[in-house]
Amino acid sequence: MTESPPGPPPEQIPGEPPIARSASSVPADRDGKPHAAGWERDTLERLMFATLEEQRTTRRWRNFFRLAWLALILFLLWAAIHRGSASTDKSLPHTAVIEIKGEIASGADASAEFIVAAMRAAFEDEGAKAVVLLVNSPGGSPVQAGIIYDEIRRLKAKYKKPVYAVVEESCASAAYYIAAASDRIFVDKASIVGSIGVLMDGFGFTGLMDKLGVERRLMTAGENKGFLDPFSPQTDKQRAFAQTMLDQIHRQFIEAVRAGRGARLKESPELFSGLFWTGQQAVDLGLADQLGNLDFVAREIVKAEELVDYTRRDNVAERLAKKFGAAVGEGAMRALKAIPAVR
Repeated sequence: MTESPPGPPPEQIPGEPPIARSASSVPADRDGKPHAAGWERDTLERLMFATLEEQRTTRRWRNFFRLAWLALILFLLWAAIHRGSASTDKSLPHTAVIEIKGEIASGADASAEFIVAAMRAAFEDEGAKAVVLLVNSPGGSPVQAGIIYDEIRRLKAKYKKPVYAVVEESCASAAYYIAAASDRIFVDKASIVGSIGVLMDGFGFTGLMDKLGVERRLMTAGENKGFLDPFSPQTDKQRAFAQTMLDQIHRQFIEAVRAGRGARLKESPELFSGLFWTGQQAVDLGLADQLGNLDFVAREIVKAEELVDYTRRDNVAERLAKKFGAAVGEGAMRALKAIPAVR
């Protein structure tokens, strides 16, 4: 006997009892229990509410992090604005402190622009009994150091206030150039002091280029225009010219040290050779006066323990503005480079 193929459920005959349907014809859940009517709608509603809740949570965290960053930026701006306000009344007796830290160069924190501005403010304040240069620098530009040196001597003569240099880890090369203008130099016994010399460094790749078979094609207008080019050979005449220039700057450095230190120097052939010494050796050679730190100088020498920092620095807002300006400039240059060139 053949079975008829499955088809739609038979219609109910009037007057007859309802036809029972198999449970398998109603959608069931994992446990095999039939779903209630409208289960699809309930499932979609649950999914929709779960998605909305997840979006709300994500939005809350995003707003939280935005507010946190905003609070951090505002705090940094507040800290930058109120930096150096150790004394509310600068007319009261205090020791003015100016930091000279890191490389001495144009555009750096230890630039002539910043240090000279800080010194002028310190000398002009009646409450500043003395100016202390807190030095921790390996050196840098002799031009920047010379500007600061000359300004220290001018301000000392004008305002009749003493200037002391206090060395932390190092006071070498251009940093010592500046310190030599002070009235007295205080060091730690392990500080690095000296390095009275001038250098010009670079690299030459001519031999390597010959081995690699690379030809340098440099065109100049002027016989010596490219004599510092690392890919071009250097002649004896060019080397002698550079050495003459370095020797002249070295003599300027030596004269500044002698003018500042005077008879305290115990001169020897090595003193101006570019060597550096410990703080204790510097005292013995007359490059420094005695051992001492900032608190010692303020308390025992200046007799004004209150310290006021006059150091000029880029605050956070200025640094952000500079970075923003650099980014805008870079974007503009890229846009200009993208314009097709007329040939």
